[in-house]
Amino acid sequence: MFRIAFHAPEIPPNTGSAIRLAANTGAELHLVEPLGFRLDERDVRRAGLDYHELADLHVHHDLGALWAAIGPARVYAFTAHATTLHTEVDYAPGDVLLFGSESVGLPAAVLDDPRVTARVRLPMVAGSRSLNLANAAAVAVYEAWRQHGFTGATAGESPARRG
Repeated sequence: MFRIAFHAPEIPPNTGSAIRLAANTGAELHLVEPLGFRLDERDVRRAGLDYHELADLHVHHDLGALWAAIGPARVYAFTAHATTLHTEVDYAPGDVLLFGSESVGLPAAVLDDPRVTARVRLPMVAGSRSLNLANAAAVAVYEAWRQHGFTGATAGESPARRG
């Protein structure tokens, strides 16, 4: 499956939502420190609901630790300053979808890292600065997953909706 990586996330509910996204799509979630919160904070747990135990979550002390953990994978750095749209990439299982912090995005040193395969962006209307981090990750993961026929998805009613 695909891997989501957040570099220095700052807002607890975004990471909580990403935990829920990972659990529901089968994606791995990688967090690169520093984190702007503790993972046991109430806002993280509330946004992630009861999905924490279902998510494949990894925390790395720095970018080097992330690179070591993911091995030889393609890494797509999401930035508003890229020219390639997220829909123009042919994603493969194991690809890493890398996002920066809510306030500054990915730093130049990360964008220029030789491990980054390409810079990609999500389309927005003129004058918009950025999307919410969790929303951007969801758009990207679902596009990658769609390209692979939503492999592993269940058909029919969600177990949470059964009464």
